[in-house]
Amino acid sequence: MLAGLFNKLTGSTSVPAIEHDELVKAHQQRSCVIVDVREPHEFKGGHIPGAVNHPLSRFDPDSLVHDKPVVLICQAGGRSATALRRALAAGRQDIRHYAGGMSRWRAHGGPVA
Repeated sequence: MLAGLFNKLTGSTSVPAIEHDELVKAHQQRSCVIVDVREPHEFKGGHIPGAVNHPLSRFDPDSLVHDKPVVLICQAGGRSATALRRALAAGRQDIRHYAGGMSRWRAHGGPVA
Protein backbone atom coordinates (compact mmCIF):
# COMPACT_ATOMS: atom_id res chain seq x y z
CA MET A 1 0.00 0.00 0.00
CA LEU A 2 2.63 2.53 1.03
CA ALA A 3 4.98 1.32 -1.70
CA GLY A 4 2.92 3.26 -4.23
CA LEU A 5 2.99 6.29 -1.99
CA PHE A 6 6.78 6.28 -1.82
CA ASN A 7 7.21 5.64 -5.55
CA LYS A 8 6.54 9.32 -6.21
CA LEU A 9 9.75 10.88 -5.02
CA THR A 10 11.07 14.39 -5.14
CA GLY A 11 14.62 15.70 -4.83
CA SER A 12 17.75 13.91 -5.96
CA THR A 13 17.92 10.15 -6.26
CA SER A 14 20.56 10.05 -3.53
CA VAL A 15 18.19 11.68 -1.05
CA PRO A 16 14.67 10.30 -1.58
CA ALA A 17 11.97 12.63 -0.32
CA ILE A 18 8.22 12.44 0.16
CA GLU A 19 5.84 15.12 -1.10
CA HIS A 20 3.64 17.04 1.32
CA ASP A 21 0.33 15.55 0.16
CA GLU A 22 1.78 12.05 0.35
CA LEU A 23 3.01 12.65 3.90
CA VAL A 24 -0.41 13.99 4.93
CA LYS A 25 -2.06 10.87 3.53
CA ALA A 26 0.44 8.51 5.18
CA HIS A 27 0.06 10.37 8.50
CA GLN A 28 -3.73 10.22 8.35
CA GLN A 29 -3.66 6.51 7.49
CA ARG A 30 -0.93 5.81 10.06
CA SER A 31 0.88 3.85 7.38
CA CYS A 32 4.33 5.16 8.31
CA VAL A 33 6.31 6.19 11.36
CA ILE A 34 7.40 9.82 11.40
CA VAL A 35 10.79 10.25 13.04
CA ASP A 36 11.77 13.79 14.01
CA VAL A 37 15.57 14.13 14.13
CA ARG A 38 15.63 17.56 15.77
CA GLU A 39 17.02 17.93 19.27
CA PRO A 40 14.61 17.31 22.19
CA HIS A 41 14.10 21.01 22.98
CA GLU A 42 13.10 21.63 19.34
CA PHE A 43 10.80 18.61 19.32
CA LYS A 44 9.08 19.86 22.51
CA GLY A 45 8.50 23.19 20.79
CA GLY A 46 6.16 21.53 18.30
CA HIS A 47 6.12 18.37 16.21
CA ILE A 48 3.81 16.36 14.00
CA PRO A 49 1.32 14.52 16.24
CA GLY A 50 2.45 10.93 16.74
CA ALA A 51 6.03 11.59 15.63
CA VAL A 52 8.85 10.06 17.64
CA ASN A 53 12.05 11.90 18.50
CA HIS A 54 15.43 10.43 17.49
CA PRO A 55 17.85 13.41 17.56
CA LEU A 56 20.47 13.47 14.84
CA SER A 57 23.16 13.94 17.52
CA ARG A 58 22.38 10.40 18.72
CA PHE A 59 20.85 8.97 15.54
CA ASP A 60 21.21 5.22 15.12
CA PRO A 61 19.50 3.74 12.05
CA ASP A 62 19.31 0.35 13.80
CA SER A 63 17.00 1.84 16.46
CA LEU A 64 14.31 2.73 13.90
CA VAL A 65 11.17 0.61 13.70
CA HIS A 66 11.21 -2.17 11.15
CA ASP A 67 7.49 -2.94 10.83
CA LYS A 68 6.49 0.24 8.95
CA PRO A 69 8.09 2.62 6.47
CA VAL A 70 9.84 5.58 8.09
CA VAL A 71 9.66 9.27 7.18
CA LEU A 72 12.36 11.50 8.67
CA ILE A 73 11.75 15.17 9.40
CA CYS A 74 13.70 18.06 10.94
CA GLN A 75 13.27 21.84 10.84
CA ALA A 76 14.15 22.57 7.21
CA GLY A 77 15.33 19.30 5.62
CA GLY A 78 19.11 19.29 6.13
CA ARG A 79 19.33 17.09 9.20
CA SER A 80 16.68 14.68 7.97
CA ALA A 81 18.63 14.30 4.70
CA THR A 82 21.77 13.50 6.71
CA ALA A 83 19.89 10.95 8.81
CA LEU A 84 18.39 9.48 5.64
CA ARG A 85 21.82 8.98 4.08
CA ARG A 86 22.98 7.23 7.26
CA ALA A 87 19.95 4.95 7.24
CA LEU A 88 20.34 4.13 3.56
CA ALA A 89 24.03 3.35 4.13
CA ALA A 90 22.96 1.00 6.94
CA GLY A 91 20.77 -0.88 4.47
CA ARG A 92 17.32 0.59 5.13
CA GLN A 93 15.17 0.64 2.01
CA ASP A 94 11.81 1.73 3.43
CA ILE A 95 12.81 5.24 4.44
CA ARG A 96 12.32 8.76 3.04
CA HIS A 97 12.58 12.29 4.33
CA TYR A 98 10.31 15.32 4.20
CA ALA A 99 12.53 17.89 2.52
CA GLY A 100 10.71 20.98 3.75
CA GLY A 101 10.80 19.97 7.40
CA MET A 102 8.58 21.41 10.09
CA SER A 103 8.82 24.82 8.44
CA ARG A 104 7.04 23.49 5.35
CA TRP A 105 4.64 21.38 7.42
CA ARG A 106 3.55 24.44 9.38
CA ALA A 107 3.37 26.61 6.22
CA HIS A 108 0.89 24.08 4.76
CA GLY A 109 -1.22 24.20 7.92
CA GLY A 110 -0.23 20.76 9.16
CA PRO A 111 -1.24 19.89 12.71
CA VAL A 112 1.40 20.42 15.41
CA ALA A 113 1.45 18.89 18.86
